[in-house]
Amino acid sequence: MKTDHLLAFAAGVSLALTPTAATPALPAAMSASMAHPEDGIHPNVRCRTDDRGHEVMMMASAPPPSPPPPPAPPPPVMASPSRMAPADMAMTSPRPQVLQYEPVRDTERYEGEEVSDVMRVADSPVSTFSADVDTASYSNARRFLMDGNMPPSASVRTEEFLNYFRYDYPLPENRLQPFSVSLDSAITPWNIDTHLMRVGIRGYDLPRADRPVANLTFLIDVSGSMSSGDKIDLVRYSLKQLAERLRPDDRVSIVVYAGASGLVLEPTADKDAVHAALDCMRAGGSTAGAAGLELAYQTARSSFVEGGINRVILATDGDFNVGITQDDRLTDFIEAQRDSGITLTVLGYGRGNLNDSMMEKLTNAGNGNYGYVDSKMEADKILGQELSSTLFTIAGDVKFQVEFNPAVIAEYRLIGYENRALAEEDFDNDAVDAGDIGAGHQVTALYEVVLVGREGWLPERRYGEASPRTPDWGAEAAYVKLRYKLPGEDESRLLQQPLMASELRAAAVPVGDFAFQAAVAAFGQKLRGDEMLARFSYGHIRGLAGSQRGADPWRQQFVELVALASDQGSMPDGAK
Repeated sequence: MKTDHLLAFAAGVSLALTPTAATPALPAAMSASMAHPEDGIHPNVRCRTDDRGHEVMMMASAPPPSPPPPPAPPPPVMASPSRMAPADMAMTSPRPQVLQYEPVRDTERYEGEEVSDVMRVADSPVSTFSADVDTASYSNARRFLMDGNMPPSASVRTEEFLNYFRYDYPLPENRLQPFSVSLDSAITPWNIDTHLMRVGIRGYDLPRADRPVANLTFLIDVSGSMSSGDKIDLVRYSLKQLAERLRPDDRVSIVVYAGASGLVLEPTADKDAVHAALDCMRAGGSTAGAAGLELAYQTARSSFVEGGINRVILATDGDFNVGITQDDRLTDFIEAQRDSGITLTVLGYGRGNLNDSMMEKLTNAGNGNYGYVDSKMEADKILGQELSSTLFTIAGDVKFQVEFNPAVIAEYRLIGYENRALAEEDFDNDAVDAGDIGAGHQVTALYEVVLVGREGWLPERRYGEASPRTPDWGAEAAYVKLRYKLPGEDESRLLQQPLMASELRAAAVPVGDFAFQAAVAAFGQKLRGDEMLARFSYGHIRGLAGSQRGADPWRQQFVELVALASDQGSMPDGAK
């Protein structure tokens, strides 16, 4: 028997945030009494229009219909899209109406870090940090610039600017060492008295046919704050692109949340069913994100694939306002799930109330990656061109440690990675969590260093050992170590490689990829208000990057963004 069920989120259901809680019964309006065919496919999931013109979701083998509810009153004008009053705001009315909202008050949240300090090698010769493959900060900054505004300095994470692009690092020789390591140096474009030291790694590529089976749970925020076109419509597009790229042996399930959470689609390989379920989404209600996370992880666990890719993909603006909303409690829950083999990817959408701070914390806790989707092109990049990187982890808990030789290097600073810093002793401690790297991912770190005998940033000291007047050109300048864990292993492996002082002595101005990376790093730091780039203009950055004619569209767009920043002015927070 076919039955119409209105897809609405009216009840303010508050679910306990515990990993062991049973999957709750859904509100009647989101009844998950769907078919349970043996092959897990739901061919009858589709949208249709009922007698009152409401779009509804149909699911096979549904129970007898409930008495029809009275017609819904016309929607009122909303003060904020995050507070949706009508119980059936998720429905469309007989004649399509566009909800009218007052201008959204800017409540975007960022947790920026101060630009990293200069370190004296005699005092602190060792620098330790976690890998980071997130790219959200760059695409979010692009959104601001293309809207005619400068991004808030707190929103800029320079490492995510650097790692947004692909470079010509060599491929690793085999998968037992999942990434190659490149070390080199150049004269700093914005300070001829310093050098840039580059540490770059590239993970091995994974053909689509070679990756493990994927068990993916889409967790979609359909609250009122997601109602604008740059949110819910872009979410639909994004996840449809991902679904089209999955293999027949993969499985997708869909959980949605607003004032309540619900299982819309059980695990299936039917792409038509996935498309139909996504088409039925309507935004409305408050945001019980914690309840949605719990149900998504329960769903992922119910179809867990041993040795496969088990991942929750959260699409949201991060505006959790119902149930447990504290970042620490949410991250504690996600860390517990991570340890059971289910990872988390977070995709951010929209403007006005973007909670970047929370989404980055959730991603770090879930051993996943965080991207911000500002366009269909970005959706295609994250979930199309880089799908294997997004889904399949080739190395876990990847840590970097660089020790500088005081006979060669007097001072240094790491550009970016401020919120990825680790204690020196954390490097050898396998219990300390760090970032994961997916297939094809690249990670770049740039240090700006002062050679001994050169003018540095820090004042001379009256006491202590005098620094050598010239570098020991026959010595090592720095010793680079990386730790990582292969999938399924608990004990880390170690890679080690020195950078010789003679390479710094022979360094020239950067060219090619290195010049472009230096331009990207300078752009990020200038947007942050780095005083050491005060005299290095956006025009200088454009010149350093080059025209990028013939390069990929992302590099060409970078040059355009630098021009937009130049037009907007040099103040990091000077939105126009």
